[in-house]
Amino acid sequence: MDAFYVACELRDRPELVGRPVIVGPDPRLGFTRGVVLSASYEARKFGVRSAVPALRALRACPEAVWVPADFTKYERAAHEIRDFLASRGERVVPLSIDEAAVRVEVEGPELAREAAREIQSGLRDQLHLPASLGVSTDRTVAKIASDRAKPGGIVVVPPSEIAAFLEPLPVEVVPGIGPKTSERLHALGVTTVGSLLEIAPARLRSVVGEMVHELRALAQGSPIDRTGEEDERSPRSRSTAQTFGEDVGDLEELRDVADALSTSLAGSLASERLRFQTVTIGLRWEDFDRTQRSHTLSAAHEDAETLRQAARRILGESWAEEQAGAGRKVRTLTVGVERLSERRMRQPTLESFAAPTNDMSRDPVRRPGP
Repeated sequence: MDAFYVACELRDRPELVGRPVIVGPDPRLGFTRGVVLSASYEARKFGVRSAVPALRALRACPEAVWVPADFTKYERAAHEIRDFLASRGERVVPLSIDEAAVRVEVEGPELAREAAREIQSGLRDQLHLPASLGVSTDRTVAKIASDRAKPGGIVVVPPSEIAAFLEPLPVEVVPGIGPKTSERLHALGVTTVGSLLEIAPARLRSVVGEMVHELRALAQGSPIDRTGEEDERSPRSRSTAQTFGEDVGDLEELRDVADALSTSLAGSLASERLRFQTVTIGLRWEDFDRTQRSHTLSAAHEDAETLRQAARRILGESWAEEQAGAGRKVRTLTVGVERLSERRMRQPTLESFAAPTNDMSRDPVRRPGP
């Protein structure tokens, strides 16, 4: 989806279409260390992106309209999107609150493009939400293609064209290669996906570890199919992560990103009808070292608020421990869940029970007393 949180807000407030809009804490209402959660493409022209500190975004784009985040609204929209995709394809795999893969069986790239156009126009006309689509026989390639299609485009990559499509692209487009890894790859002379094949596998392994096999296969145009492995380990765990363009050393910024990741992950779990009992926070520090801390709840849950609160608590504990020691900044933040179970019926919440009312017209089964 394109600028998903913003798009959800514009759907409710069409008068803001065409203006720079930022979803996040408005720094004009008081000091905040929060970050931008989503920015319209009009705001992005000023350098405003997700995870940019709100104060910096205000300086870059003072005329922007600020809208507070409404995670309930975004979760509801995510369900609408996945229901729509399920009606168009054989299998929907949620990847985050604003991204999913859908398997559609067609013969040849032209029919694939036509199917993509139908999905894109359906999302726009029925749900009033914009999307960019990447199409390929491999999910990683489709993901890269969708990024190249933004905003609002469609990129189709047939199997015979995968290597040629990837060859000139910056190596950073490959999921899993963040700023630090790309920096180390650049030091080896690897700047594009195609140049991955110009380095001896042993030297490449020194930077990316066992990921070397997948990267070389991808660059050769023969990606390794992991679909079966995912099915085997499902539904043991799920996670989503944010790698920062600049290492983050502020807890409030990290909390805002943890909230967004938790909301995204909860939406994915809901679409798969899964509940969670263990919440995990993973931190990759500026020196590439990693820390992981988990907490197991007393019972299985499915709501985003429980996940957000647990993630915040674990993040705070990990941060306090780090500040008492090396005090490193964070390169990547991961929110994960484990001990997953299928949800057979929706778990009631306090909001499920209506407050008593004296208006008997609203309660058709209520009878007058004796």
